Amino acid sequence: MNHYKTQPPWEFLLSASRNSLQSYELSRLSHAANLRKEIGALLDLWLEENSAAMLARWLMEQRDRPQPAPEAVPPAESLPKNGNTASDNFFAERSVRLPANRGPA
Repeated sequence: MNHYKTQPPWEFLLSASRNSLQSYELSRLSHAANLRKEIGALLDLWLEENSAAMLARWLMEQRDRPQPAPEAVPPAESLPKNGNTASDNFFAERSVRLPANRGPA
């Protein structure tokens, strides 16, 4: 990473013409924009690296944790008591059937 001089060149700035000051301003704004891009790229890389490390940590913890035995669900309890499912009720109030052929009449 480069270290940049943060103090402005006071002697130049105080004696510079308007055009020179505008040019200096634009060069500093351009440099600031480039630094912002670099910071964004570094933050993205930092997030990716931390995410990968956290995933590795989670996998290690999952392997160390004892796995509970799967619970068997009796088939009678897998359906609601009335024998219907939620999808059976989705169009329950719709009494009109749509024609099988929806092409041009």
